[in-house]
Amino acid sequence: MTQLKHLLNENRESDAELLGHVSCTNVEDVERLDEKDLSNGDVYNGTFKCMLPHGKGKYTWSDGTVYDGDWEEGKMTGKGQIFWPSGAKYEGDFSGGYLHGFGTFVATDGSIYRGTWRMNIRHGLGKKDYCNSDIYEGSWREGVHEGNGRCSWNNGNTYIGNWKHGKMHGRGVMKWANGDLYDGFWFNGLRHGSGIYRFADGGYYFGTWTRGLKDGKGTFYPAGSRHPSVRKLHASLGYDDSRKGLLAQSSSLNSEEFKVRKTSVKRSISERISIGGSLRSSGRMSHKTTLSDVNSNRSNAAGDIMRNDSSFRMSHASDGSQSEGQDNNAVVYEREYMQGICIKEILRSSTELSHNTKQPNKFHSQEAKKSSCASIFKHNDSYYLMLNLQLGIRYTVGKITPVPSRDVRASDFGDRARITMFFPRKGSQFTPPHKSIDFYWKDYCPMVFRDLRELFKLDAAEYMMSICGDDGLTELSSPGKSGSIFYLSHDDKFVIKTLKKSELKVLLKMLPFYHTHVKLHENTLITKFFGLHRITLKGRRKVRFVVMGNMFCTELRIHRRYDLKGSTHGRITPKEKIRENTTLKDCDLSYRFHMDKLLQESLFKQLSLDSHFLEAQGIIDYSLLLGVHFIAPKQLNGLVEPPDAISTNENTPDGCGVTSEGELLIPAKGLQLVAHEPSFVNTAPGPHIRGSTMRARSLGDREVDLLLPSCERLRVQLGVNMPAQANRKLENGEADSAEVELFEVYDVVLYLGIIDILQEYNMRKRTEHTCKSMKFDPVTISVVDPQLYAKRFINFLRRTVFPEQPPFS
Repeated sequence: MTQLKHLLNENRESDAELLGHVSCTNVEDVERLDEKDLSNGDVYNGTFKCMLPHGKGKYTWSDGTVYDGDWEEGKMTGKGQIFWPSGAKYEGDFSGGYLHGFGTFVATDGSIYRGTWRMNIRHGLGKKDYCNSDIYEGSWREGVHEGNGRCSWNNGNTYIGNWKHGKMHGRGVMKWANGDLYDGFWFNGLRHGSGIYRFADGGYYFGTWTRGLKDGKGTFYPAGSRHPSVRKLHASLGYDDSRKGLLAQSSSLNSEEFKVRKTSVKRSISERISIGGSLRSSGRMSHKTTLSDVNSNRSNAAGDIMRNDSSFRMSHASDGSQSEGQDNNAVVYEREYMQGICIKEILRSSTELSHNTKQPNKFHSQEAKKSSCASIFKHNDSYYLMLNLQLGIRYTVGKITPVPSRDVRASDFGDRARITMFFPRKGSQFTPPHKSIDFYWKDYCPMVFRDLRELFKLDAAEYMMSICGDDGLTELSSPGKSGSIFYLSHDDKFVIKTLKKSELKVLLKMLPFYHTHVKLHENTLITKFFGLHRITLKGRRKVRFVVMGNMFCTELRIHRRYDLKGSTHGRITPKEKIRENTTLKDCDLSYRFHMDKLLQESLFKQLSLDSHFLEAQGIIDYSLLLGVHFIAPKQLNGLVEPPDAISTNENTPDGCGVTSEGELLIPAKGLQLVAHEPSFVNTAPGPHIRGSTMRARSLGDREVDLLLPSCERLRVQLGVNMPAQANRKLENGEADSAEVELFEVYDVVLYLGIIDILQEYNMRKRTEHTCKSMKFDPVTISVVDPQLYAKRFINFLRRTVFPEQPPFS
């Protein structure tokens, strides 16, 4: 393709030189000239118009390149064919001197592309047969696979599904030559998200993956055992087969070509070894007892696009395990993985599993009925609410985006700073027809939130596509007691939450000070707000929404979530209510997190600034939302003695992990800090990312990036991609010996921010504080005055969650 662009550029230069040698006197003159030798050595044989090649003609460049076809006023336009001295050739449509339209290109290596072009680049629908017998047929964008398509490799592997930037990305089905098949989601060429893995011998595993490795909870059904239908498995993993299928999406291509080729292969054994264990003991798991994910070998990917893609890997072997001597018809395996390592396994009978799987659904439905806000929505009202929200945001953002940028004024915060509009179902002069119900829309302080989005470096078009795109929003169950409805954008960037009227008033009252705080402190950890809206439905029901950034928008899997307030009364989660994605509380936290000294100083400096701001606004009940990503257990440090047991004499060699000042450096086995290089990291702004790149003491106070196993570089910012070590002291019953204290030590990546900042310390809260103080210790309860709340919040984080590293004697 590089050669093609170079040759066509030369062609256009020759055309320009040709044009410089002619002049036009009569635009209607069309002259036939058998052959004309040009001063630059080129030769043209054909018709002219006003001394320019026009009509049919053959042009031969001095380097041997030949074009034979249609011309229009000196440019190759219409049908034609071009031959290069290297042996490459193209036949098809041209426009303005470019390969543009439909055509067939045969490269010098024998590969053939037949499809659509745009400005010399493959773009649209097309099929390419590579010289190594790989075949891709589907959608192209700017020369690479993007959209829906099918790829068949010469080793027998086949993939049908979505692509992005030349890699498998989105929903897709991969079938290996050995008969194994994966149906689920992909990211950057690797399995990522929910999916179903079917083994050639009939076994099934359905669960979640992260960057090609099993990560999270899943269920394995051995070959021959009874399992739910594929439709039910799809529903349990979050996607619906009732939507247009992958093959249907490719109807514009040859449907026969998209059928997966049946291959006669030797049947594989899907599971061999059964592994137990738990997260508690994962720190000391032997490599002999660990179970890795699919054995991956680099594939001979399709041609020049895939050849240099080191992240594109194909599996040629089965993954998983199965106990010998078990009755496959009666036993299934509930498992939990951490980055490909099985850390927990429970054997259940199929009848027991089917009974247990019904219980969580029953629990969640009962919990939803209790929620005060959700109870007003019946039947399809929640769905209509989502559509109304998308329509309103699309209208508001589209209305204010063309307004020239200016500084925010005091009037932009006032009561008159509103956009109100009626959206009838049939449409109106200002609103389009829609499939929802009639509703009134109100947008609060639109110019202020536009300025906030610009401060957070959010593009208006991308913001609308995330929330208002065809993929829609996902409704989440409420993780708290407020009864709020939560929606998540399809790309996980934004969370939309319903508000009480009192919370709306607090936010509007706080907004001028919040706007100033955000402008002054680019590294603020306080929730980032992007919009405030209200929908009025039939019966005058008013629903208020706020759009926020999702603090857990990351490619890494969040293994543990904590909501930390600094109080202890009632801050524990009953074990029977803990699920995979449960947000745990203060008393559930058994880990202590140690990080680079400079990172820790920056963290607490900003936490103090943010808590003082909230204190000045009279806010309480806020909390630190903490997400923890654990590095795979095979890369953990395992069990260690306490730091004060480490030798610190003067003869200690360099690199032992202790500085000359006695400061403990955090060793990094599963992760590594390197000097920040913007060209090697994705610096595109996100909803939770804003501010400077963080500096680390361990790298000489330089800005740093984070390197993870099998992961690209991550930019370290305050609250985002922060490396640390988590340690937990083992109880007497857990440690092998009571003589020495032992700790589990894990390399982790942290994501954190301050949430729930809309509760004022009003008269109702003062009364609640008085009543609870009579029954419980006033220090332990959540409801205290803002000054005490802020002080307790910071002290709890400093002493319990992110303690300073213990001093050395």
